[in-house]
Amino acid sequence: MTARLIDGKALALKVREGLVAESAAVLAKTGMKPGLATILVGDDPASHLYVKSKQKACDAAGIYIDDHKLPASTTQAELLALIQKENADPRIHGILVQLPLPKHIDSKVVLEAVSPDKDADGFHPYNFGRLVEGHPVFEACTPKGVIKMIESTGVSIEGKRAVVLGRSNIVGKPLALMLLQRNATVTICHSKTKDLPAVCREAELLLVAIGKAKFVTADMVRDGAVVIDVGTNKTPEGKLCGDVDFEPVSQKAGWISPVPGGVGPMTIAMLLDNTVESAKRMAGML
Repeated sequence: MTARLIDGKALALKVREGLVAESAAVLAKTGMKPGLATILVGDDPASHLYVKSKQKACDAAGIYIDDHKLPASTTQAELLALIQKENADPRIHGILVQLPLPKHIDSKVVLEAVSPDKDADGFHPYNFGRLVEGHPVFEACTPKGVIKMIESTGVSIEGKRAVVLGRSNIVGKPLALMLLQRNATVTICHSKTKDLPAVCREAELLLVAIGKAKFVTADMVRDGAVVIDVGTNKTPEGKLCGDVDFEPVSQKAGWISPVPGGVGPMTIAMLLDNTVESAKRMAGML
């Protein structure tokens, strides 16, 4: 068996193309484009590149960008003041604070300062709580993208045995809740899970987000499973790779996502989707 590829790049492009008309509808009704504030503190090259790619995608989707690049010396108080300004700005429907922040700034305090109504990343405790209740407002971007990727295969989530490797607040936990909401039977695995390979082999949907290069091997995968790789790592040669050993696993899985070109583009697409959805909600269009 050779797995079919889940092309996150092509799927993200399709999502973004659909957002053009939705952004235009918001503009026609309110006189304003959907607006996203991006806040980047410090000089981390990867963060700058990531924010730049998000801004380029926003431009293509008809989303207004309010860009803030702040020096690493920015104080927590100064950053919180900027967030409060964006919270109050009617042109802004989503706020992105790029992580990681400098060590002298408490990320938890900063993320909780973002208005839950503009939490386009879906990280605010209010929105996480709504997800737990089964009534989400904003869903975290990466897990939301993973769900879209599964749905794109035509494989129904309902009734499936899903195994999530990783329990982070950004990916693992919210993804497990989204799968549960869609009537999957969900197991969350972590570093203390006993007989992990056997648990993984039970999965019809195997979602991997643990940050260990090529950790998931073919002997851990059920024949025909849908395998989504959220990991981004580098080999000793400096090449990007995921948490899944792609080549051998692709000979056993039914569907598989690549790294790069899989979950990454979908995360950005879901950030835009959340921003446009927020603009529609504020405009009374939802």
